[in-house]
Amino acid sequence: MRPSEEMLAISVEWLTQAARHMHLFKHEWLGERFFHLPSDMVALQEILTSVRPRTVVHTGIAAGGGPIFLASILELLGGDSKVLAIDPAPRDEGVRAIENHALGKRIEIVFCSSTSSQAADLVARRVEECPGPLVLILDLIHTQEHVLGELRNLAHFVSPGSYAVVLDTIMEYMPATMFEGRPYGKGNNPATAVRAFLEEDELFEVDHSIEDRLLMTLAPGGFLKRRS
Repeated sequence: MRPSEEMLAISVEWLTQAARHMHLFKHEWLGERFFHLPSDMVALQEILTSVRPRTVVHTGIAAGGGPIFLASILELLGGDSKVLAIDPAPRDEGVRAIENHALGKRIEIVFCSSTSSQAADLVARRVEECPGPLVLILDLIHTQEHVLGELRNLAHFVSPGSYAVVLDTIMEYMPATMFEGRPYGKGNNPATAVRAFLEEDELFEVDHSIEDRLLMTLAPGGFLKRRS
């Protein structure tokens, strides 16, 4: 049994209790709110440092801290890499945070659905104009239909040896009562989307070594590495 498998039940219990205190919604990065676990932030910076992407595609803007975090890592790495932040209806809070931030120069907000041909065309144009490795991070709508649509639409842009990171796969393991009234939950979430995607696409495999190091993550089974 892998370390992450042994820790999963502990992680679920911890996250369930932490949710009562809105734990994920109390963090900031460079003054902006974001909704990641610190351990997942470590994993994302490891991926960006290893891959050295020219482009990071991030779906979902929320309060703006997620794209700003990624932009800060790109800034430290140097070069002219950018984040494409795709969201059809971003919050005003998130847009203002990005536009007014010093790292906003590294972020391009794309106002469209991440499952649309418009999104795919924009990413294709970016890859053509700025060749180099690409990392994909999905954190917008958490239904299986949407996440699977994102993977089908955008994952083929991920360069060999790089990653498509599907966040919030932990939903599959959390108590069903946490998602009452929402369009996603047990049996319908990013984790089930990943399973469906891997059944139809042989270019990707789960990199379990990342979650085995993290022990606690919101993305168990969600670090997808494209085979070289």
